[in-house]
Amino acid sequence: MLYFIKNYGGTVIVSLLICAVLFFVIRKMIRDRKKGKSGCSCGCDGCSYAVTCKNTDKPEDK
Repeated sequence: MLYFIKNYGGTVIVSLLICAVLFFVIRKMIRDRKKGKSGCSCGCDGCSYAVTCKNTDKPEDK
């Protein structure tokens, strides 16, 4: 067991850190999606996809 930790400990720690970061990024994306936030977070002014954007933060003109 000591041999494994000595030779692969750094790899295991870095892998666990990468997995943790990935978990939190995906969790944030899912929470934002459930709240109705858009994925780009850049605003709709001058965006070529503004017509198809499902961002509901803009008030509609009547």
